[in-house]
Amino acid sequence: MLIKRLKDSKEITAGDRTRLRELLHPARDAAAVRYSLAVAWLAPGKQSQAHRLKTTEVYYLVRGSGVMHIGDESAEVAAGDAVYIPPQSVQWLENSGEEEIEFVCIVDPAWRPEEEEIL
Repeated sequence: MLIKRLKDSKEITAGDRTRLRELLHPARDAAAVRYSLAVAWLAPGKQSQAHRLKTTEVYYLVRGSGVMHIGDESAEVAAGDAVYIPPQSVQWLENSGEEEIEFVCIVDPAWRPEEEEIL
């Protein structure tokens, strides 16, 4: 049985300037999945760095609110929202709320540094 605890996962500053803890990655974990799973945080008044992935990504907001930017579109998002981000889309998240945004990131196929471009 594979159980990963968020509190035991190493926290990093991701390329998009969010705080991030990876929970599951098929290259590093004994899991027969093609996706990677991480939890990230963005402080009030901050925004992530614009970037794009060659792969599909989904954000699920656990806490907080802000504005999601994908390509030429922008929309208000809040806890309980899932956001689909198509491959090759320029994206960034802006925290316009009063509390930290906490969100789950699912990347399919699994995230690899060579498939992310920081803009």
